[in-house]
Amino acid sequence: MIQKLLIANRGEIAVRIIRACREMGIETVAVYSEADKESLHTQLADEAVCIGPAPSGQSYLSMERIMSAALVTGADAIHPGFGFLSENAKFAEFCEQCGITFVGPPSGVIRSMGNKQEARNTMIKAGVPVIPGTESPVMDAETGALEAEKIGYPVMIKAALGGGGKGMRTAFSPEEFSRSFKTAQKEAQAAFGDGTMYIEHFVENPRHIEFQILADQQGNTIHLGERDCSIQRNHQKMIEESPSAAVSNALRRKMGEAAVKAAKAAHYVNAGTIEFLLEKDGNFYFMEMNTRIQVEHPVTEWVTGLDLIKEQIKIASGIPLALTQEKVKVQGHAIECRINAEDPRKKFRPSPGTISELHLPGGQGIRVDTDIYQGYTVSPYYDSMLAKVIVHGENRKEAIGKMQSALGEVCIDGVDTNIDYQFEILSHPEYQSGNFDIEFLNTHVIAGVNNNEI
Repeated sequence: MIQKLLIANRGEIAVRIIRACREMGIETVAVYSEADKESLHTQLADEAVCIGPAPSGQSYLSMERIMSAALVTGADAIHPGFGFLSENAKFAEFCEQCGITFVGPPSGVIRSMGNKQEARNTMIKAGVPVIPGTESPVMDAETGALEAEKIGYPVMIKAALGGGGKGMRTAFSPEEFSRSFKTAQKEAQAAFGDGTMYIEHFVENPRHIEFQILADQQGNTIHLGERDCSIQRNHQKMIEESPSAAVSNALRRKMGEAAVKAAKAAHYVNAGTIEFLLEKDGNFYFMEMNTRIQVEHPVTEWVTGLDLIKEQIKIASGIPLALTQEKVKVQGHAIECRINAEDPRKKFRPSPGTISELHLPGGQGIRVDTDIYQGYTVSPYYDSMLAKVIVHGENRKEAIGKMQSALGEVCIDGVDTNIDYQFEILSHPEYQSGNFDIEFLNTHVIAGVNNNEI
């Protein structure tokens, strides 16, 4: 069993991992940048090591500094959380070479699934439904235009490496293609240092449905049901829920079987997510695999009763899964809202600053994952997420009402937040009816904000 774990991350996910380790009797090491000296995760961990200046490139993205911290403190494992180095195959390989357990899949799996083109080809061979698209990398607009004609417009142009909505553009006609391709490629090169692209048919107005996977070192693989992540802005998820109002029991079985098949085809180990696009007619397509824990993992925890961080640590320690697929039970309905320090009315401008007053909700079926406290200074250097409010109810209607009540209690003074924006989404008749897709925020004016004008 892992004895001492270093968390190569910050914020609420670092706090989340520290708490799970504490319950398991595992010592923890926090790493922090100079800007995060007073952060909650540094105070909760058994040990804390400063790894550099505020810019993430000199701290949380520095493999050498993180590994040095692990070796100096005697940590025998590293949990990367999400973001930063969590899907970096080179970092996972670095851990393997240093004899330190990486709490995640092997480096080779991260590398193959991180390359969208290779991941796509793997799924095709495994018989998992994929969106029609290129099977080889595309490096220039001229070649891409020929492939787009074969696939049929509209098409989605995507970076072969990376994620988070960067390096992605849609072209609805040949006239748009060249400009869209060059823009996406330039963005991909800047964000990921690689301009390799691929092209696929653009599925119009689908739902974004993802399945949580657990796979142990003994070859056992299960899924824990789906999460609906269709409420998103610029490919960034805002509200997630489980189960999905759009997925019937029969469709859940079919998609779940495909997700497990996809994980096995990738030789996956640890917690991961298979992401699908679901059309209104029930057809679904593999989109990508996230080889890490997700921001929205708490909704799955609540409906299944499992602690996914503990499961990750057990799997990394070589312990086989205690659950079989037949024993996985989804009960009730869970929703998560991401609370960000940003102003939706000012083009979602980030809002760093010091929190002067704070009140967070509580009560039956309400959970808040956060690292903020009164007097905490929100840094301009990192992601703007302040907290995740997660609720659980007997059904979707109850969960929505509970989330509205919870958001109504949140008080965060000193910085702007998106709380009112989230509340308005929850109150919209189409959201409440479950009749929405990934274009929801682009086709509705929410809290006076027209996303298409931003």
